[in-house]
Amino acid sequence: MTQNMFAAIDLGSNSFHMVIASLENGELKVIDRIKEMVRLADGLDETEMLTEKVMKKALQALSRFGERLRHVPQKNVRVVGTNTLRKAKNSRQFLKKAIASLGHDIEIVAGQEEARLVYFGVANSIDSGNEKRLVIDIGGGSTELIIGTGFDPIMRESKYMGCVNFTKKYFEKGIISEENFRNAEIAAKQELRSSVGKFTSLGWVDVIGASGTIKSTQNILDINGWGKQEITLKGLKSIRSALIFSGKIKKIQLEGLSPDRYPVYCGGLAILISLFESLKIEKMTASDGAMREGILYDLIGRHENRDIRDNTIDVLMARHQVDVPQAERVKKTAEDIFEKLKGPWQLDEKRFLRILRWSAKIHEIGLSIAHSNFHKHGSYLVENSDLPGFSRQEQKVFWALIRSHRRRIKPHRFIDLSSSYASVGIYLAVILRLAVLLHRSREDARPLIECSADPTHLKLKFPSGFLKANPLTKADLENEKNYLEEVGISFSY
Repeated sequence: MTQNMFAAIDLGSNSFHMVIASLENGELKVIDRIKEMVRLADGLDETEMLTEKVMKKALQALSRFGERLRHVPQKNVRVVGTNTLRKAKNSRQFLKKAIASLGHDIEIVAGQEEARLVYFGVANSIDSGNEKRLVIDIGGGSTELIIGTGFDPIMRESKYMGCVNFTKKYFEKGIISEENFRNAEIAAKQELRSSVGKFTSLGWVDVIGASGTIKSTQNILDINGWGKQEITLKGLKSIRSALIFSGKIKKIQLEGLSPDRYPVYCGGLAILISLFESLKIEKMTASDGAMREGILYDLIGRHENRDIRDNTIDVLMARHQVDVPQAERVKKTAEDIFEKLKGPWQLDEKRFLRILRWSAKIHEIGLSIAHSNFHKHGSYLVENSDLPGFSRQEQKVFWALIRSHRRRIKPHRFIDLSSSYASVGIYLAVILRLAVLLHRSREDARPLIECSADPTHLKLKFPSGFLKANPLTKADLENEKNYLEEVGISFSY
């Protein structure tokens, strides 16, 4: 197993992509790329459930990916799911099987995070200047729009329109007509309406497109002589005319368009035309970089202590005016207790300590709304905020820990977490609760405590005379005993 090998997998609504690379002298060298046309979005039925047929196809693809990943260290693999997995009502059931087939955890990211990863992938694939650029990615189930400079996005949006769902809806029975294109373009412009003013007022110098629809469009234009290494509205209309002339998807004969993209291309082209007309785009160039490259570079950053999630937590603390010294006190004590209990409570994965640290730093953000029930306000904020770098599952862990750091612990909050946190969530909550309790006076001094535990028991030992000198802490510990007993943990001190 090679420690400098990394892999990123993008579970898109149209296709699954995997890229494997080695990190050599600070530079990434791509070793392998694999693409599977799964069309997950096409497998959503009218009740927004993934069908058995598409799930079987997806699991087979993931099994093949898993075989290729055997020689990549587990910690060097990141797998991200997007729009369709956000939307599917049976996503949780599918993910259990998917994780088993692949052999790796799968994150589901929000649209804003998807947009950030797209931008990061594009920015790492082109010359990085300081001028503003508009990046557009038309996926199978959503379209991401980002304005940024260098490696930093300034504005991000994700729109629910993609090549798979638009083709399925507006080119029913595979019929290509002027009316179908018109209906699809009107729908796309309606979806874009709320964003046009914001994006055009910010402005940009260059427009860069990513992923299959745009790369295929560039290829068609180049081969047919309708464009020279750039996409224009005139060229897009030439393609549209050629498709309408075909009449049906199964009769498409368009040089430069791969047959495996025939079933989804019309919807993607309608979206692209609408983007050009709504945003008054003059020309666009296609990038080789996309979300999978963004995932890969983001993963490398985490390994090299450039984890954007740390910055996200700091920004969240500043936005909600968190008492930083208090947050630091609680974090340090939580770390200390964690180190003493990680063995008996099987908390030996680094991510458990990371999520505990972050939770300790932001456990009081709800105070920016109100002191009453601030743990409820805080849990709502972390679950529903845009937190760059974090998956939806991680935000749900934050929700459970912050909601449970005081008063009653309700086990169902942890049962509903992703499988990797479901079994340890209550233990992390207990550690956070103890750290908060020991700093309720908001003073730097705290006792040097000893901890011992087994899965159903926790024992703390304080210095002689400490509890007698601190009756309020003793009373809090007595209350805590009752709370922990409700979740099956006996507590003594």
